[in-house]
Amino acid sequence: MSLRVVELVGSVLVQDLGRPGRSELGVSPSGVFDRPAARRANALVGNPADAAVLEVLGSVTLRASRPTAVAVAGAPGPVTIDGVPASSMRTLHVPGGGALTIGVPAAGLRRVVAVRGGVASDPVLGSRSTDTLSGLGPSPLSVGSSVAVSPGSGGPDLRQLDVGVPGVGDLTVRIVLGPRDDWFTPTAIGTLLGTGWSVSDRSDRIGVRLDGPPLERAVRGELESEPVLRGSIQVTSAGLPVVLGPDHPATGGYPVVAVVLDADTDLLAQAAPGRVIRFRRHPAP
Repeated sequence: MSLRVVELVGSVLVQDLGRPGRSELGVSPSGVFDRPAARRANALVGNPADAAVLEVLGSVTLRASRPTAVAVAGAPGPVTIDGVPASSMRTLHVPGGGALTIGVPAAGLRRVVAVRGGVASDPVLGSRSTDTLSGLGPSPLSVGSSVAVSPGSGGPDLRQLDVGVPGVGDLTVRIVLGPRDDWFTPTAIGTLLGTGWSVSDRSDRIGVRLDGPPLERAVRGELESEPVLRGSIQVTSAGLPVVLGPDHPATGGYPVVAVVLDADTDLLAQAAPGRVIRFRRHPAP
Protein backbone atom coordinates (compact mmCIF):
# COMPACT_ATOMS: atom_id res chain seq x y z
CA MET A 1 0.00 0.00 0.00
CA SER A 2 1.27 3.48 -0.87
CA LEU A 3 0.20 7.08 -1.31
CA ARG A 4 1.51 9.02 -4.30
CA VAL A 5 1.60 12.81 -4.55
CA VAL A 6 -0.12 13.93 -7.76
CA GLU A 7 -0.56 17.65 -6.96
CA LEU A 8 1.15 19.83 -4.39
CA VAL A 9 1.23 23.52 -3.50
CA GLY A 10 3.28 24.05 -0.35
CA SER A 11 4.97 21.27 1.58
CA VAL A 12 4.24 17.79 2.88
CA LEU A 13 6.51 16.26 5.52
CA VAL A 14 6.58 12.86 7.21
CA GLN A 15 6.35 13.38 10.97
CA ASP A 16 5.84 11.38 14.14
CA LEU A 17 6.27 12.38 17.78
CA GLY A 18 9.98 13.09 17.24
CA ARG A 19 13.34 12.00 18.59
CA PRO A 20 13.70 13.46 22.09
CA GLY A 21 16.78 12.92 24.25
CA ARG A 22 19.38 13.48 21.49
CA SER A 23 20.55 16.96 22.46
CA GLU A 24 23.98 15.63 23.41
CA LEU A 25 24.36 14.76 19.74
CA GLY A 26 23.29 18.25 18.68
CA VAL A 27 19.95 16.91 17.43
CA SER A 28 16.63 18.59 18.29
CA PRO A 29 13.50 16.49 18.91
CA SER A 30 11.72 17.65 15.72
CA GLY A 31 8.38 15.82 15.31
CA VAL A 32 4.92 16.91 14.23
CA PHE A 33 4.19 20.54 15.15
CA ASP A 34 0.55 19.99 16.19
CA ARG A 35 0.87 16.89 18.38
CA PRO A 36 -2.76 16.75 19.56
CA ALA A 37 -3.92 16.81 15.92
CA ALA A 38 -1.62 13.88 15.09
CA ARG A 39 -2.90 11.89 18.06
CA ARG A 40 -6.53 12.55 17.10
CA ALA A 41 -6.00 11.60 13.47
CA ASN A 42 -4.17 8.41 14.43
CA ALA A 43 -6.92 7.49 16.89
CA LEU A 44 -9.55 7.82 14.16
CA VAL A 45 -7.82 5.21 11.98
CA GLY A 46 -6.84 2.88 14.80
CA ASN A 47 -3.13 3.70 14.84
CA PRO A 48 -0.93 4.06 17.93
CA ALA A 49 -0.37 7.69 18.93
CA ASP A 50 3.25 7.66 17.69
CA ALA A 51 2.49 6.38 14.17
CA ALA A 52 4.00 8.52 11.42
CA VAL A 53 1.65 10.96 9.68
CA LEU A 54 1.83 13.54 6.91
CA GLU A 55 2.04 17.21 7.93
CA VAL A 56 0.57 19.41 5.21
CA LEU A 57 1.28 23.12 4.78
CA GLY A 58 -0.75 24.28 1.77
CA SER A 59 -2.67 21.80 -0.38
CA VAL A 60 -2.00 18.31 -1.73
CA THR A 61 -3.67 15.53 -3.68
CA LEU A 62 -2.70 11.96 -2.79
CA ARG A 63 -3.62 8.85 -4.78
CA ALA A 64 -4.02 5.57 -2.90
CA SER A 65 -2.76 2.38 -4.52
CA ARG A 66 -5.28 0.29 -2.53
CA PRO A 67 -8.40 0.97 -0.45
CA THR A 68 -7.50 2.52 2.88
CA ALA A 69 -8.85 4.51 5.82
CA VAL A 70 -7.55 8.03 6.47
CA ALA A 71 -8.30 10.93 8.81
CA VAL A 72 -7.50 14.62 8.57
CA ALA A 73 -7.02 16.78 11.67
CA GLY A 74 -5.53 20.14 12.59
CA ALA A 75 -6.64 23.31 10.85
CA PRO A 76 -10.16 23.19 9.36
CA GLY A 77 -10.51 23.28 5.59
CA PRO A 78 -11.76 21.45 2.51
CA VAL A 79 -11.25 17.71 2.01
CA THR A 80 -12.45 15.74 -1.02
CA ILE A 81 -12.28 12.11 -2.14
CA ASP A 82 -12.47 11.83 -5.93
CA GLY A 83 -13.94 15.32 -5.96
CA VAL A 84 -16.67 14.57 -3.43
CA PRO A 85 -16.56 16.72 -0.26
CA ALA A 86 -15.64 14.84 2.92
CA SER A 87 -15.21 15.79 6.57
CA SER A 88 -12.20 16.46 8.72
CA MET A 89 -11.92 14.78 12.12
CA ARG A 90 -13.72 11.68 10.86
CA THR A 91 -12.64 8.26 9.61
CA LEU A 92 -12.72 8.40 5.80
CA HIS A 93 -12.41 5.63 3.22
CA VAL A 94 -10.39 6.13 0.04
CA PRO A 95 -10.91 3.49 -2.68
CA GLY A 96 -8.03 1.88 -4.53
CA GLY A 97 -6.87 4.40 -7.14
CA GLY A 98 -8.88 7.12 -5.42
CA ALA A 99 -7.63 10.67 -4.94
CA LEU A 100 -7.66 12.37 -1.54
CA THR A 101 -7.36 16.16 -1.79
CA ILE A 102 -6.46 18.26 1.23
CA GLY A 103 -7.22 21.91 0.52
CA VAL A 104 -5.80 25.12 1.95
CA PRO A 105 -7.10 25.67 5.51
CA ALA A 106 -9.98 28.05 6.08
CA ALA A 107 -8.30 29.07 9.35
CA GLY A 108 -5.04 28.09 10.99
CA LEU A 109 -2.09 26.78 9.04
CA ARG A 110 -1.22 23.08 9.23
CA ARG A 111 -3.19 19.88 8.62
CA VAL A 112 -2.30 16.32 9.62
CA VAL A 113 -3.17 13.25 7.55
CA ALA A 114 -3.12 9.83 9.20
CA VAL A 115 -3.53 6.64 7.20
CA ARG A 116 -4.41 3.29 8.72
CA GLY A 117 -1.17 1.43 9.44
CA GLY A 118 0.92 4.62 9.55
CA VAL A 119 3.42 6.01 7.06
CA ALA A 120 6.35 3.61 6.70
CA SER A 121 9.90 4.91 6.33
CA ASP A 122 13.27 3.98 7.78
CA PRO A 123 13.67 5.51 11.26
CA VAL A 124 16.64 7.81 11.84
CA LEU A 125 17.76 7.95 15.48
CA GLY A 126 14.51 6.29 16.47
CA SER A 127 12.14 8.59 14.57
CA ARG A 128 10.56 8.92 11.13
CA SER A 129 10.31 12.71 11.48
CA THR A 130 11.70 15.11 8.90
CA ASP A 131 13.92 17.72 10.57
CA THR A 132 14.00 20.69 8.22
CA LEU A 133 17.03 22.24 9.93
CA SER A 134 19.39 19.26 10.13
CA GLY A 135 18.02 17.33 7.15
CA LEU A 136 17.53 14.17 9.22
CA GLY A 137 14.67 11.87 8.27
CA PRO A 138 12.70 11.46 5.05
CA SER A 139 13.01 14.07 2.32
CA PRO A 140 10.07 16.47 1.89
CA LEU A 141 7.55 15.05 -0.56
CA SER A 142 7.19 16.41 -4.07
CA VAL A 143 4.92 15.68 -7.03
CA GLY A 144 5.53 12.07 -8.03
CA SER A 145 6.78 11.02 -4.59
CA SER A 146 5.29 7.91 -3.04
CA VAL A 147 5.19 6.98 0.63
CA ALA A 148 4.72 3.42 1.78
CA VAL A 149 2.04 2.61 4.34
CA SER A 150 2.41 -0.15 6.91
CA PRO A 151 -0.27 -2.84 6.95
CA GLY A 152 -3.21 -1.74 9.10
CA SER A 153 -4.81 -3.95 11.71
CA GLY A 154 -8.25 -2.41 11.56
CA GLY A 155 -9.62 -0.08 14.15
CA PRO A 156 -12.23 2.59 14.72
CA ASP A 157 -14.61 3.16 11.83
CA LEU A 158 -16.75 6.18 10.95
CA ARG A 159 -16.13 7.89 14.27
CA GLN A 160 -16.00 11.67 14.49
CA LEU A 161 -14.29 13.90 17.00
CA ASP A 162 -15.54 17.38 17.85
CA VAL A 163 -12.78 19.86 18.67
CA GLY A 164 -12.49 23.61 18.75
CA VAL A 165 -11.60 25.52 15.61
CA PRO A 166 -7.95 26.65 15.72
CA GLY A 167 -6.63 29.79 14.15
CA VAL A 168 -9.49 32.18 15.01
CA GLY A 169 -8.85 35.45 16.89
CA ASP A 170 -5.86 36.40 19.00
CA LEU A 171 -3.84 33.52 20.40
CA THR A 172 -2.73 33.65 24.04
CA VAL A 173 0.03 31.31 25.21
CA ARG A 174 1.42 30.85 28.69
CA ILE A 175 5.07 31.54 29.41
CA VAL A 176 7.58 31.22 32.23
CA LEU A 177 10.09 34.06 32.38
CA GLY A 178 13.77 33.19 32.13
CA PRO A 179 16.40 31.99 32.10
CA ARG A 180 17.73 35.28 30.66
CA ASP A 181 14.94 37.72 31.53
CA ASP A 182 17.50 39.65 33.60
CA TRP A 183 19.21 40.57 30.32
CA PHE A 184 16.23 42.84 29.56
CA THR A 185 14.90 46.00 31.17
CA PRO A 186 11.71 45.96 33.26
CA THR A 187 10.12 48.01 30.48
CA ALA A 188 11.03 45.32 27.96
CA ILE A 189 9.41 42.63 30.11
CA GLY A 190 6.28 44.78 30.31
CA THR A 191 6.36 45.15 26.52
CA LEU A 192 6.75 41.41 26.06
CA LEU A 193 3.68 40.74 28.20
CA GLY A 194 1.60 43.69 27.05
CA THR A 195 2.05 43.57 23.27
CA GLY A 196 -0.05 41.83 20.66
CA TRP A 197 2.75 40.35 18.53
CA SER A 198 2.11 39.73 14.83
CA VAL A 199 3.27 36.44 13.31
CA SER A 200 5.79 37.09 10.54
CA ASP A 201 5.58 35.43 7.13
CA ARG A 202 9.22 34.39 7.72
CA SER A 203 8.09 31.86 10.34
CA ASP A 204 8.65 28.14 9.85
CA ARG A 205 9.12 24.93 11.83
CA ILE A 206 12.42 26.23 13.18
CA GLY A 207 10.88 29.29 14.78
CA VAL A 208 7.76 31.45 14.86
CA ARG A 209 9.05 34.97 14.24
CA LEU A 210 7.12 37.87 15.72
CA ASP A 211 6.87 41.50 14.67
CA GLY A 212 6.35 44.35 17.12
CA PRO A 213 8.30 46.84 19.23
CA PRO A 214 11.94 45.89 19.96
CA LEU A 215 12.76 44.69 23.47
CA GLU A 216 15.42 46.79 25.18
CA ARG A 217 18.43 44.96 26.58
CA ALA A 218 19.76 45.64 30.07
CA VAL A 219 22.89 43.59 29.44
CA ARG A 220 25.05 44.34 26.42
CA GLY A 221 27.49 41.98 24.80
CA GLU A 222 27.28 38.46 23.52
CA LEU A 223 25.86 35.39 25.22
CA GLU A 224 27.75 32.13 25.00
CA SER A 225 25.81 29.47 23.14
CA GLU A 226 23.63 27.45 25.51
CA PRO A 227 20.97 24.72 25.20
CA VAL A 228 17.50 25.70 24.02
CA LEU A 229 14.26 23.78 23.69
CA ARG A 230 10.94 23.91 21.89
CA GLY A 231 9.06 27.00 23.10
CA SER A 232 12.16 29.04 24.02
CA ILE A 233 11.61 32.72 23.20
CA GLN A 234 14.89 33.99 21.85
CA VAL A 235 15.34 37.72 21.30
CA THR A 236 17.30 38.57 18.17
CA SER A 237 19.87 41.33 17.78
CA ALA A 238 17.01 43.47 16.38
CA GLY A 239 15.16 43.03 19.68
CA LEU A 240 12.37 40.88 18.26
CA PRO A 241 11.17 37.57 19.76
CA VAL A 242 11.32 34.21 18.01
CA VAL A 243 9.49 31.26 19.56
CA LEU A 244 11.47 28.12 18.73
CA GLY A 245 9.54 25.33 17.02
CA PRO A 246 10.12 21.57 16.77
CA ASP A 247 13.08 21.87 14.36
CA HIS A 248 15.00 24.34 16.54
CA PRO A 249 18.78 24.08 16.89
CA ALA A 250 20.06 22.28 19.98
CA THR A 251 21.89 25.40 21.19
CA GLY A 252 21.60 29.12 20.56
CA GLY A 253 23.42 32.37 21.24
CA TYR A 254 20.46 34.73 21.54
CA PRO A 255 19.21 35.31 25.11
CA VAL A 256 16.03 33.41 26.00
CA VAL A 257 13.73 35.85 27.77
CA ALA A 258 11.02 33.27 28.49
CA VAL A 259 9.77 29.80 27.56
CA VAL A 260 6.29 28.88 26.33
CA LEU A 261 4.69 26.04 28.26
CA ASP A 262 5.17 22.83 26.28
CA ALA A 263 1.42 22.18 25.96
CA ASP A 264 0.89 25.64 24.45
CA THR A 265 3.60 25.24 21.79
CA ASP A 266 1.19 23.04 19.81
CA LEU A 267 -1.10 26.05 19.43
CA LEU A 268 1.67 27.85 17.55
CA ALA A 269 1.46 25.24 14.77
CA GLN A 270 -1.73 26.98 13.65
CA ALA A 271 -0.44 30.56 13.96
CA ALA A 272 -0.66 31.82 10.38
CA PRO A 273 1.17 34.98 9.26
CA GLY A 274 -0.55 38.08 10.56
CA ARG A 275 -2.20 36.37 13.50
CA VAL A 276 -1.73 38.13 16.84
CA ILE A 277 -0.02 36.28 19.69
CA ARG A 278 -0.11 37.43 23.29
CA PHE A 279 2.00 36.09 26.14
CA ARG A 280 0.56 35.47 29.61
CA ARG A 281 2.87 34.90 32.54
CA HIS A 282 2.45 31.51 34.25
CA PRO A 283 1.72 31.21 37.01
CA ALA A 284 0.10 34.62 37.17
CA PRO A 285 1.90 36.87 39.70
